[in-house]
Amino acid sequence: MSSVRLDALTSWHADWKGLRVAVLGLSVTGFSAADTLAELGADVLVLSESAAEEYERLIPVIGARLDLGALDEVPQSLRDFDPEVIVASPGFSPSHPIIRWAQDAGIALWGDIELAWRVRDKVVRADGTPAEWVLITGTNGKTTTTQLTATLLVEGGLRAAPCGNIGIPVLDAVRDPAGFDVLVVELSSHQLWYIGLSSSAGALVPYASVCLNLADDHLVWHGSAAAYRDAKAHVYRNTRVACVYNKADEATRIMVEDAEVIEGARAIGFDLGVPGPSDLGVVDGILADRAFHDDRAHSALELTTVEDLAEAGLAAPHIVQNILAASALARSLGTAPEAIKRALQTFRLDEHRIQVIARHAGITWVDDSKATNPHAAASSLRAYPGAIWVVGGDLKGVDLSELVADAGRTAGAALVIGVERGEVVAAFARHAPAVPVIEVVTGETEDVMTRVVELAAGIADDGGTVLLAPAAASFDQFTSYGDRGHRFADAVRKWIDRGSADDAGGPPAAH
Repeated sequence: MSSVRLDALTSWHADWKGLRVAVLGLSVTGFSAADTLAELGADVLVLSESAAEEYERLIPVIGARLDLGALDEVPQSLRDFDPEVIVASPGFSPSHPIIRWAQDAGIALWGDIELAWRVRDKVVRADGTPAEWVLITGTNGKTTTTQLTATLLVEGGLRAAPCGNIGIPVLDAVRDPAGFDVLVVELSSHQLWYIGLSSSAGALVPYASVCLNLADDHLVWHGSAAAYRDAKAHVYRNTRVACVYNKADEATRIMVEDAEVIEGARAIGFDLGVPGPSDLGVVDGILADRAFHDDRAHSALELTTVEDLAEAGLAAPHIVQNILAASALARSLGTAPEAIKRALQTFRLDEHRIQVIARHAGITWVDDSKATNPHAAASSLRAYPGAIWVVGGDLKGVDLSELVADAGRTAGAALVIGVERGEVVAAFARHAPAVPVIEVVTGETEDVMTRVVELAAGIADDGGTVLLAPAAASFDQFTSYGDRGHRFADAVRKWIDRGSADDAGGPPAAH
């Protein structure tokens, strides 16, 4: 198909009728794409290996077709359909046979984010313009920062919605009849890889953007650390006003320096140190803004204090960094410092993010099951030095050696879970031999966290902490990181209900 028609499809009100679009995947993202395209009048074929019963029932209702079956090669139904565009769900990696086939055949390949950007004017603001977009990515902290940013903007008087990888499809936010002033879009590296394929017609032009940090993750999906980094860097492309970066993470600064942005866009740094004239940082326990301030060369604006954040359970160093990043994004859109301070007084972290489950018998139990990679786990270990560390799971091809050699050395002991325990145990033997290591050996998911809690209670010191920060995905033994965290919390509460740590029975010999 000529690119002329596709280049013209940059509005909800463009002529989408009859456009042959194949949608890959039928999770919440895939359904939102299919539903949007069907509403636009496109000819939609959805291909998926499986589907929830509700989505399977709704696809014909919305006027699309569904082909369920194996997708380990290009289905004949897709070849016969001869798509003009393929909209792929984020799970389809660059090496997937269908993605390779589409690229070899010159078929336009979009993610749901590009489709949402192209139709972002379905609902407009009073001045006739669509909502501004703020983009957020990073190896860790994306969801918390997305929630924080939306919360700060709303407190500042703007209609803002968190969406994207946070669990609410951007297409649902774009089509919400209530309309918004700002969409705060969390982006995974998978979604950003697809954004990197965008033609000039479909390229996003965000108001502000941030990459919070960068550490190896999803290497199997991307193929290499360099490819993962390059995908993350797409977040800054075409930014109009503020490119926010982490001064403590050189990779994010380099991304901003290398990015092609709209003339006039500013680089805004943040870290836990004293801020420079275009930065946000911390001075004597005060979170300070020297970026969005008329007299920023000589003074700073107070946003909140570390003491106030501690009262709200938000004082862990990596959470303070997330708050500074969110504040920079909100300040770029005019949110007043007073509104930021008010919003932070009531904001609370989601479950499984350094969540204190209980304090009992001298032990603090912390659930950070969301720490699914080494970078996140390192942040938690630094927040709780000396903790009994529950670590392990599906490593996703990532080597834990550097984590163990650095932050892992501070652990009081390590309880190793998961099917890849051998690699974790070996990492401790090589890089932190002084840390006692206990393998949690059990064949049943139901028993894993019960055994973890029994063992931890038997070795934790009075005033100590037991920290679930696995540095790994959960799918080897659990259905999700949430399931893993809930089972940990349930086991802790059952231990407390039994009324004594004496039931632990003592630990086995450490490795």
